[in-house]
Amino acid sequence: MTTVPTPAVVQSTTVPKVIGLDLSLTCTGVAGEGWTDTIRPRTGLRGHPRLAFILERVTEHIRGADLVVIEGPSFGGGVAHRHEDLAGLRVMVRHACWRRSIPYAVIPPSCRALYATGKGSGSKGAVRDAVRTRYGVDCDGPGRYDQADAYTLCAMGLHHLGWPLAVVPDTHRRGLDGGQWPTQEGIAA
Repeated sequence: MTTVPTPAVVQSTTVPKVIGLDLSLTCTGVAGEGWTDTIRPRTGLRGHPRLAFILERVTEHIRGADLVVIEGPSFGGGVAHRHEDLAGLRVMVRHACWRRSIPYAVIPPSCRALYATGKGSGSKGAVRDAVRTRYGVDCDGPGRYDQADAYTLCAMGLHHLGWPLAVVPDTHRRGLDGGQWPTQEGIAA
């Protein structure tokens, strides 16, 4: 009697769907592997209607995602009255992920800059240049910095999952350490 060998378990060769989000009230950057986009509410849209508009577009992008990587708050400058709406938007997006059982991570801006440029204080222009050089993705026009930030967040998520999009120096890879990555329940720790 001849025995037939049992086939080896094949590891999936499908790259996980990771979406990076640089949330903003005026121009949200969105990115997945090989692409970027922006969500720009029309001028004059404010309050709940603006939040609903952004959230609806974000949920279209995250549909079917394996991981969503969201830029966390920046505690630097800015207009104080917008902080509450932006914080609310971040919570609404995290809740939308939770409701759809999509794990999410929250990454501080300094860790995003460190991963892209090797410096936690790397400028928006340096992040955009790094995205172009390292990944071959051009982020131009209105929202170019938002797109580059979102692409970096996407790349960080893929790297965290074991699918780095490019070789990243150790000095840059340290940016992964400062992120709040999902726990078993799929929420950022």
